[in-house]
Parts: sequence; C-alpha cells; structure tokens
Amino acid sequence: MTCRLNAIVAVCDDWGIGLDGGMVVENREDMRHFVACTTGHAVLMGRRTLESFPGGRPLKNRRNVVLTRDATFEREGVEVVHAIDEALLAVEGEDEAWVIGGGEVYRQLLPRCERVVVTRNHCVRPCDTRFPDLDADPVWRVEEVREGGVTPEGVAFDFVTYVRA
Repeated sequence: MTCRLNAIVAVCDDWGIGLDGGMVVENREDMRHFVACTTGHAVLMGRRTLESFPGGRPLKNRRNVVLTRDATFEREGVEVVHAIDEALLAVEGEDEAWVIGGGEVYRQLLPRCERVVVTRNHCVRPCDTRFPDLDADPVWRVEEVREGGVTPEGVAFDFVTYVRA
C-alpha cells in the first residue's frame, strides 16, 4: 500500500515560514488545525523542527519520523532516518503521512506530496526560511479556501488546500 504524502505549513503572505528556528506568527487556531490534521498519522520532520517543540519531545498520538544528516542523533519516541528514500520507506505502510518542516525537509519532500494544507497568515514578518510559492507553481492548484479568523494580535488568516494540478 502506498502512503499518501501531504505537507502542512503556516506561511506569511510572502511565503515566509520561520526565523531562527521558530515560527513567526503565533496562531492558536492554526495549532488546533495542525493537531486535527496530523493526529493518528506519521509526521516527517527535520531534527531542528523536533528540537523546536516544547522540551524537544515528539508529538503525541503521531508516529514521529525525523530526517537528519547527524548519524549520532537519537531521541526517545522518534524514528531517525538519514535520507529521503529511507524516510519514504519508513512511512510506506501508513495510509497518510504529513511533512511538517523545516524548510529543507519541505524542499526535498514537496515533489512527492499530493496535497499541501497551508495556513495563510495575512502579514509579512522577518523570515530566514521560506516555503515555495505554490501560487506561482503550475504544478499546484487551489482546491479549497476556508476562512480562518484573526489572531489575538490582529493577523487575519485562512486555510488553503492545494493539490497537484
């Protein structure tokens, strides 16, 4: 059985996603959305993404697969892989897996994804990491736009689902 590979990401209007290893917009509704989408599934991430979680602990109720070049890296509760093919093999038996960051992992796995769920935060913030602009890529088309709301700090956001064209 082939695993359906998806990505999930929160971006600013310029497709910025992070600064100094952290997210740039605090959005509790986005976090709830992320949990609803990924719970019960495998999540693929880079080592720095894992380390950005509280206590560097894996996400609960998900199979955590960490892709890293660090051959000595180990962490309780995660499966460690060192190559894209190894990551894809690790989730092969899953019905669905989610790519959750960071920038390099997105870049390498996006060509293998069928769907991308994007929280579009309508602002521009300083960022050192960007997600590819799916609106400018003819490979992707918008399947659904769902109104999100406004964060406590006044940032409007929507949930946009992209699928391969």
